[in-house]
Amino acid sequence: MKKLLVSLAAAVGLAAGSAQAAYPERPITMIVPFAAGGPTDVVARIVGEHMSKTLGQQIVVENVAGAGGTTGIARGAAAAPDGYTIMMGHMGTHGAAPALYPNLKYDPTKDFAPVGLAAGTPILIVTRKDFPAKDLKEFIAYMKANSEKVNEAHAGVGSVSFTTCTLLNSLLGAKPSRVAYRGTGPAINDLVGGQVDYACDQIVNLVPQIQAGTIRALSIATPERSPSLPNVPTTKEGGLPEYEVSAWNAVFAPKGTSPEIVAKLNDALVKALDDENTRKRLLELGGVIPDKAGRSPQALQKLVESEVARWTPVLKAAGATAN
Repeated sequence: MKKLLVSLAAAVGLAAGSAQAAYPERPITMIVPFAAGGPTDVVARIVGEHMSKTLGQQIVVENVAGAGGTTGIARGAAAAPDGYTIMMGHMGTHGAAPALYPNLKYDPTKDFAPVGLAAGTPILIVTRKDFPAKDLKEFIAYMKANSEKVNEAHAGVGSVSFTTCTLLNSLLGAKPSRVAYRGTGPAINDLVGGQVDYACDQIVNLVPQIQAGTIRALSIATPERSPSLPNVPTTKEGGLPEYEVSAWNAVFAPKGTSPEIVAKLNDALVKALDDENTRKRLLELGGVIPDKAGRSPQALQKLVESEVARWTPVLKAAGATAN
């Protein structure tokens, strides 16, 4: 009897090992928690394309927008931990959300198996092309005098655009009308159309519009100018050195996903980030490629924990909430 039990246990172990060794055997869904066309969607599609080649199965992007990205991430967190549903999260969904959503259905630090960081994305302050302020100094003065007449576009409470503009508004003492969209793509479309006045957004989504002159870039919130937009001054140059912030996008799997599957996904992500064409596409959009040390699941876990610790006091002090 004991021998039979041992044999059965061994058979089950072999079957599980074989299943993991064969992974993936069918397409993988990558949930992007915003509408198509936004920065998180763009990064997901660029890295997902190369990851598909490495894994030998298609990564299919599913856009699940709503509640500042938390709707899609909550769905991903509740998915089976079998490697066939993964998520492209970011600073908003995994850093700011706990301070903004008291009833958040997931814990960014505990309910995921981190896979790896995909890209860093500097933040830009942008306006409609005919906004009265021509640079950051004029914008600061204009907002201090007229902020209640101004409309700000963002991708929903908890999104990167909402969070980073919350910090900006707090620093300026500004109280604009805040217009929510189901993703940054639709928000920027309305900024191009002149229906809203300004936004804080990730550079990945803005370079083409800035270069085309359909929107105006006032400043980039990084210590140095971006090679993608060398004519856009930093916030320090523009007179607001305390506004220095960058976002990020990263791949997560549901909690309980096996270490072997996480390792395969991480390997595919790392190979995508080492691919010359993938790097070129991300860099042309202004993205920052994480270094080798920053690509591991362990590094991503530490990043999430540090971001939750950073943004919780900032957002609570600003009185920001989803309710």
